Amino acid sequence: MLKRFLATTAIATFSLSINAKAQTPSASHCDRACMIGIVDQYLTALVKHDPSGLPLAKGVRFTENTAEIQIGDGLWVGASEEPTTFKIYAVDLATRQVGFYGVMKENDRPLIIALRLKVINGAITEIEHVLARNIRPDRLQNLITPRPGLLEDVPANERTSREAMINAADSYFEAIEHNRGDIAPFADDCERHENGGQTTNNKTPVPWPVDLGSPEANRSMALIGTLTCKAQTDSQVLSFITRLWPRRLSVVDEQKGLVFSFPMFQHRGAVKTIKIQGVPGVDTIPMGGGTSNLQAGEIFKIRGSLIHEIEAMGVSLPYGTKSGWEQ
Repeated sequence: MLKRFLATTAIATFSLSINAKAQTPSASHCDRACMIGIVDQYLTALVKHDPSGLPLAKGVRFTENTAEIQIGDGLWVGASEEPTTFKIYAVDLATRQVGFYGVMKENDRPLIIALRLKVINGAITEIEHVLARNIRPDRLQNLITPRPGLLEDVPANERTSREAMINAADSYFEAIEHNRGDIAPFADDCERHENGGQTTNNKTPVPWPVDLGSPEANRSMALIGTLTCKAQTDSQVLSFITRLWPRRLSVVDEQKGLVFSFPMFQHRGAVKTIKIQGVPGVDTIPMGGGTSNLQAGEIFKIRGSLIHEIEAMGVSLPYGTKSGWEQ
């Protein structure tokens, strides 16, 4: 009887131990701090060129600038310095994803990385890199530290529901496709940065992040960069963008008010001249007429149901390129 009792007790204790272990946060749940910690662990591994210590799930998928490659290739080869002061995290516990936007170095040259990880039961199942390697030196001053609005928690009375946040970010893409600024809920202080360059609400004209090929076109775009987000969309300057698809509104962080998306900008190349509306001194802007896609990583800060900050980056790719994550 005593032996049977001791044996039964031992089995019960072992069973309780297994169940308790299965229910620990590290095994079954990864909270905000855990997700951010995995991002930091991942970036450290990148620079060490050694993924062996990462919690990688069997069959983990990895893409870099839309191409599916093996872990250990791509940025894993040349990463030379982790992000230091320019770091933005967006955590989505509902979808078990975390987004990261930062500046690091590859072969000692700065690049912008938009990173997405999917983490299930503490293991990384998906990895996505979008890398912008050609940063203009005169834009680096905007890539030292993020704008405060992109880092701060949204006060409880200004938070927006998850569904409304997704709709607000999606309406930005609709506004571009239809060239109508009233479609998106732009705040008056909405400010967009692209690859480090401020492209709206500049107090004085500054060069556009991309050289348009002529002094006149560059001067015109500098003037357009002084407009608000709404007025700039109304000006038709973005009409060379044929379509934004897929939009992939992947990570929604309600605490921070961030929507992290990975949209594909499609440029069919049919637009050779843009007729500008509502900008004194600018009538038309010549376009090269070339075809391309641009895979972007784009963060929207939504506070009080309005879009206040937009931080965007992207890499130009051949027209027709797929994101690598189509369902």
